[in-house]
Amino acid sequence: MQLDPRLPVIVGVGQTSSKPSAWADDLPSPPSLMAAALELAAIDSGAGERLLKAADSLQTVEAMSWRAPDPAGFVASLLGLSPRERVRTTTGGNSPQTLVNQAASAIASGSLDVVLITGAEAMYSRRLAAKAGVDTGWPKQDESAVPSRVVGVAADQPGTSEFEMKRSLVVPTQVYPVFECALRAEAGASVEEHQVRVSELWSRFSSVASTNPYAWSPSPLTAEEIRTVGPDNRMIGFPYPKLMNSNIQVDQAAALIVCSVEAARSAGVPEDRWVFVHSGADAHDHWFPSNRWSLGRSPAIAACGDLGLALAGIGVDDIAHLDLYSCFPSAVEVAALELGIDAWDPSRVPTVTGGLCFAGGPGNNYVTHSIASMVDRLRSDAGSYGLVTANGWYLTKHALGIYSTTPPAAGFRWASGQDTVHASPSRDVAVDYSGPAVIEAYTVLHDRDGSPNLGIVACLLADGRRTWANTTDPSCLHALTTEACEHRAVTIDRLGALTSE
Repeated sequence: MQLDPRLPVIVGVGQTSSKPSAWADDLPSPPSLMAAALELAAIDSGAGERLLKAADSLQTVEAMSWRAPDPAGFVASLLGLSPRERVRTTTGGNSPQTLVNQAASAIASGSLDVVLITGAEAMYSRRLAAKAGVDTGWPKQDESAVPSRVVGVAADQPGTSEFEMKRSLVVPTQVYPVFECALRAEAGASVEEHQVRVSELWSRFSSVASTNPYAWSPSPLTAEEIRTVGPDNRMIGFPYPKLMNSNIQVDQAAALIVCSVEAARSAGVPEDRWVFVHSGADAHDHWFPSNRWSLGRSPAIAACGDLGLALAGIGVDDIAHLDLYSCFPSAVEVAALELGIDAWDPSRVPTVTGGLCFAGGPGNNYVTHSIASMVDRLRSDAGSYGLVTANGWYLTKHALGIYSTTPPAAGFRWASGQDTVHASPSRDVAVDYSGPAVIEAYTVLHDRDGSPNLGIVACLLADGRRTWANTTDPSCLHALTTEACEHRAVTIDRLGALTSE
């Protein structure tokens, strides 16, 4: 078949997942895990080390368990490689798909020929070292090292505003449950029936993880087990017990080899290993959650979906395989809503990995695993299409890719959905507001012993602005965890505390 020699194609994937029983001095570090994943990808390609040695660019996803100024340079030295560019990302689970989108664009334009993408986390081993009271002993890189390029928003750009942080919106377990409440409110469901529905969705993810050889928690769980709160499944941020939260305590790595058709042929990669990158799109929502019109929607995902599908020349019903970013159920539900997908459709499960709770949530690198798993799935279902979404911060940064073993008729195409997002409605924020308001959405944080300790409540004012309030009042916390409290009139005092009217 006559193909454009500049078509971008993924030809090799590698994944590792290992769970040590105790700390030991020889446990692998994140950079050595990245190198190992690249070696596995080289084997998977059928070309051995030829493509590794031919790489123009080595790109690493930022690790949270091991920091280095030029991690790609360190990984290259472990493998004896000398790529002409070394790339790192900033924080964001969107990073792997964004790297693939950029690599595919560079390959299509002729500026790059072979790109290696990898990432790893070893939070589990780092935790073992802390429990043992020892240093990890992992290698350190001289601070003078500088990468060729950094991909992503500046590292000092936080995911929430100062005001949001003041109201305890700081980490994902405090923000994503609020999105879940907004989704439930929009659906008009009761607390109980919505919890059952979400647990049924999450059980499907657990079932897929049970068939994933790289899954961190492969034991399948029923919906009832997932939603039932107990000693091993304590409530964290209502309505999410532990089994609805991403699990970052993993030792996992993944790698991709992306190259041109010409490079694949020159290296002798068999065509049954090829998976073409058809299209990609990137965009970010209004940066801080407070400024978004709805806490249960994402104009950026909608824009990326519309663009990605249009550029690939297909519709969403043509997609056979999905991996929707799955740090928490709300991330999946919002993505499905914006893409026009039924996440509960028995004929099409929205994950090929099992998600960040069951397959494992290696920080910013999960989507490298999801793309690798998607490549494997498409190889076994030749001619079908797969769609991957990626998400960074708090439904903030988004990337999307469409893949198939069938080459794209129009070549790889990419677009930004940012203009569409900028044109979408937003809200002003009432900082340190006191006075009457109406509850929009909320969560209740719980102590390790399972007792509720803090309510975080999004409120709307009569003029359409949004503000945030907190409560520690036992009666309020009880109501928030047992009743549908949205639309209720409340009063916020000058310290940001919530009281009922």
